[in-house]
Amino acid sequence: MIGYYIHHHGQGHRARAASICSALATAVTALSSAPLPPSPAKCFADAIRLPRDDRGGPPVDPTAHETLHWAPLLDRGLQSRMSRIATWIESTRPSLMVVDVSVEAAVFVRLLGVPVVVMAMPGDRTDSAHRLGYQLAEHIISAWPQEIYDPTWLQEFAHKTTFVGGISRFDGRACADPPPSGRPQVLVLSGTGGSSLTMDDIRRCAQQHRGYRWQALGVPGAPWTDDPWPQLSSADVVISHAGQNAVADIATARRPAIIIAQERPFDEQQAIAAALAAHGLAVSVPQWPPVTAWPHLIETALALGGGRWPRWQTAGAAARAAAVIDTLAKQSESSR
Repeated sequence: MIGYYIHHHGQGHRARAASICSALATAVTALSSAPLPPSPAKCFADAIRLPRDDRGGPPVDPTAHETLHWAPLLDRGLQSRMSRIATWIESTRPSLMVVDVSVEAAVFVRLLGVPVVVMAMPGDRTDSAHRLGYQLAEHIISAWPQEIYDPTWLQEFAHKTTFVGGISRFDGRACADPPPSGRPQVLVLSGTGGSSLTMDDIRRCAQQHRGYRWQALGVPGAPWTDDPWPQLSSADVVISHAGQNAVADIATARRPAIIIAQERPFDEQQAIAAALAAHGLAVSVPQWPPVTAWPHLIETALALGGGRWPRWQTAGAAARAAAVIDTLAKQSESSR
């Protein structure tokens, strides 16, 4: 049995876990305080719902004197959360634990004697807490291609890091070519991880630039769909944040894209957006631009096209991650 810890913020970690676990040969138990994806039985043999650790009032010393990221003193939710993980480990005796992502969960599981595989995160991860998590890991999986983004801080752990490429839940699905039109379809994508974008921003663009057909998904006030593939794969240009899942989905669809990094801890989206722009995979701008700037940006993205997206290596990425995890789980099991 493998345990798979899934961070509750947004939906990206859950989507990535579902993609990887669907390709695993070893049975998996998911541990998370977030709801699991639809039809979890297809991905997980079992699921443990963990208590939240961020609802106990004003946190006291949450960084443990700058050595961790989130471990508030005397927080009952945190205590219950860790107790639940320990109880499951004691009763199940997993051969391996995948952590995506939490330094505290990785450290705690390793202290209980369970080998840990961690999912790397982009951005500046040179702080002591991240370094601790990467040091204690048996292996690190990076869900992006090394040739496009190879951060200096990760090179210290090159001997135990596998770059698998971008992991998309749409890997293997057929792309729908955009229908012929004199007005290119512009799709604005947003997720649940937080954004300052509003439908008013989209409406202003649509009103001023009627030469394009504007559509939004996930933006507050816009429709939400659990399966945006039809809209994504048929768009002429996609405007999106730089989250790992969003980028992998766009790469799978091979759509021309304008990437606008959102503010996230450790500048993770800025790092990915910069790498995409530097290698000519997408147009990247640091913030939502003025309304007048859109025609130039859209035409630049259309001229760039989506032909370079295969370099993001989404084809088979989840299976490559699963193969690493299965191999490590077998090695761990044989050493009992």
